[in-house]
Amino acid sequence: MRNLLRKLWREDEGQDIAEYAVMLAVILVIVVGTIRLIGSNANNVFSSVASSISQ
Repeated sequence: MRNLLRKLWREDEGQDIAEYAVMLAVILVIVVGTIRLIGSNANNVFSSVASSISQ
C-alpha cells in the first residue's frame, strides 16, 4: 500500500486530471453566472417592452 501511494504521489498524470477538473469547474461557474445575469436582464427588458406595448 505504501508503494502504491508513493507511486501515485510521484506520477504527474493524476495532477493533469485534477487541473482540468478545476479549470472546468471555474469555467462552469463563469458560464452559469453569466447566463443568470443575462437572463435576469433579459427578463427586465421583455417586461419593460411588454408594459410599454400594452399602454
